Amino acid sequence: MALHYPFPTYFILLLVTITRLIYTVGKTEQWKAPILTELDINNISHKLHDDPEIIQMASRDYGHIVHEFPLAVFRPSSIDDIATLIKSSYNSFAPFGIAARGQGHSTHGQAMARDGVVVDMANLRKQRNGVAISVSKDPLMGHYADVGGEQLWIDVLHTTLKHGLAPVSWTDYLYLTVGGTLSNAGISGQSFRYGPQISNVHEMDVITGKGEFVTCSSQKNLELFHAVLGGLGQFGVIARARIALEPAPKRVKWVRLLYSDFFAFTKDQERLISINGRKQKNALDFLEGMLLMNQGPINNWRSSFFPLSDHPRISSLITEHSILYCLEVAKYYDEQTEINVDKEIQVLLQGLAYIPGFYYEKNVSYVEFLNRVRSGELKLQSQGLWDVPHPWLNLFIPKSQILDFNSRVFKDIVLKRNISSGPVLVYPTNRNKWDDRMSASIPDEEVFYTVGFLHSSGFDTWKAYDAQNSEILEFCRDAGIKVKQYLPNHSTQEDWTNHFGAKWIKFLERKHQFDPRMILSPGQKIFHKQLQPAF
Repeated sequence: MALHYPFPTYFILLLVTITRLIYTVGKTEQWKAPILTELDINNISHKLHDDPEIIQMASRDYGHIVHEFPLAVFRPSSIDDIATLIKSSYNSFAPFGIAARGQGHSTHGQAMARDGVVVDMANLRKQRNGVAISVSKDPLMGHYADVGGEQLWIDVLHTTLKHGLAPVSWTDYLYLTVGGTLSNAGISGQSFRYGPQISNVHEMDVITGKGEFVTCSSQKNLELFHAVLGGLGQFGVIARARIALEPAPKRVKWVRLLYSDFFAFTKDQERLISINGRKQKNALDFLEGMLLMNQGPINNWRSSFFPLSDHPRISSLITEHSILYCLEVAKYYDEQTEINVDKEIQVLLQGLAYIPGFYYEKNVSYVEFLNRVRSGELKLQSQGLWDVPHPWLNLFIPKSQILDFNSRVFKDIVLKRNISSGPVLVYPTNRNKWDDRMSASIPDEEVFYTVGFLHSSGFDTWKAYDAQNSEILEFCRDAGIKVKQYLPNHSTQEDWTNHFGAKWIKFLERKHQFDPRMILSPGQKIFHKQLQPAF
């Protein structure tokens, strides 16, 4: 694919536009953002970069499928720098798009800004040098961590553990920014009990699309608070989040069970997640499921779990049944609860309909469990297999339609194409652990499933996986399966309207309230108002 870099002239004109604000801000009554001074402009102009290598970095993401070139990359050294940049666009006669890029772990260009400015949040993380994570205690809310939106969850984990504390809700991969996951939802196997990460935030500092710095919570500026959580970056840049903490466990009893019958697999999962009280001692702390098929290795990059001596037995079962379903659960413990953990696991798993003789367990440290994907990532990086196309598809499926999804997608589309080359996740969660006032869109049923096709492909083969994703979505439409995409990728206004459903009108109202010039996160392609190039 040919790569075309923006003309250097555009970059010069971008600087001219920002500088021109010195004279134009305040003369137009339509926009009411604070007036920028010449000092404000001088403080940020040298932080805009158009070096080809920097531009190329900002034009790609983890997906390696979409390439959108910004005119400049902004490397802030403070939160004020970001606010000044956003104000400059907001007050311009020709506003330019701005995208905050954390780790660039999106898959379809969601953190890009074609002909606009990408904010390199990693540079802010370097500038703050680990000081943007602090642990405190409040008499009412208990322990919490104030965390910069640019910080990585792995650093949050290590910092809070020094105090014997940790967040309760995680993503499977920890080298993601706090602002990035909270802009989506932040889900994994803890969500059925503790909710997604967005359900565990007390307060945020947000820079809106007007360049205003606003502190918000469920008691203060609540409309912005609920808009930003799961809001796909459309309403503001998360500068700080106050994350709920609880005492951290020391170790994890980690168990996998194999099923050949999908009905039994889902019923057992649903039974286990029904025990979900946050204070219930007899509840699991983690539950996920995945598919094992002939197309992929028995152990994958997400974790090496099954002993090599059992691979022939498992492979034989896969050959017999085409698909096996793996239930993965975990129970946390420490020195005080270690004596009871085995008994508690036995009670929870009693009566499950997994295949006899296919029970596997490990005892690992809490950090090793949460950071289980990292070793696989490092191995793939060493083999040059990490920075490859990732045509992912992540879906939420209503419980009432998951059996149809299995028979028509897993056992039909996926097996017929026979190309799957990465983990396929399938596990349920509870809707009552989500706050419906937030922007995140989920199915209406009380239990719904997360299904993730986490494919890796070659640079010349990703279109085959993309075609499979399209076939799956087309089947869901034709069959009336009310699927919601997680990390959504839609190209039409109609699709976005359907995605948000009853929340669409509220989403529009919030956009006009907090980002009326439609500056933020243009890579999501939610709003088809064509922003002007940044010159």
